[in-house]
Amino acid sequence: MKNATDMALAVDLTAATAAVTSAAVLEVSRQADALLGGRKAPGDPGWDAWQDSAEATEWELANQLVQLRLSLAADLDPLFIVMGLRRWGVTWEMIAKAAGTSRQAAHERWGRRVTEILDAYGTGELGGPVADDEKDLN
Repeated sequence: MKNATDMALAVDLTAATAAVTSAAVLEVSRQADALLGGRKAPGDPGWDAWQDSAEATEWELANQLVQLRLSLAADLDPLFIVMGLRRWGVTWEMIAKAAGTSRQAAHERWGRRVTEILDAYGTGELGGPVADDEKDLN
C-alpha cells in the first residue's frame, strides 16, 4: 500500500474537483441572493405579477452582475455568467464595469470563448438579444 504522501500526489482529483466547483457555483448564487435580497419566490404574495415585471428583470440582471463580481473576487472562472449576460443582451461595457476592467479587456478575456459557445456551428447566429457591440472591439 502506498503511503499517504504518495497517495496525495497520485489520487485522481476529477470527481472531487467537479464537486468543489459545483459547490462554489451554488454558493456564489446563494451569496448574490443574500446580498441583493428582495427576490420573490413562487408562493410569495404578488409572485405572479412580479415574475414578469420590469423589476424582476432588473433584479435578475443585478443578481448576475453580483455573481460575476463574486466569482472574480473568489478567483472562479465566470465564463458561463458572462455568457448568460451576453445572451440577455448585456454589453461588454456593462460586463467590464462589473468586472472592474475596460470593455476591451473584458472582450479579450471572454469574447472568443463566449462566441464559440453561443455560435458553436460558426453560423454567425448567436441567438437571443446578444448586444451588437462586437464590431467596436474586433
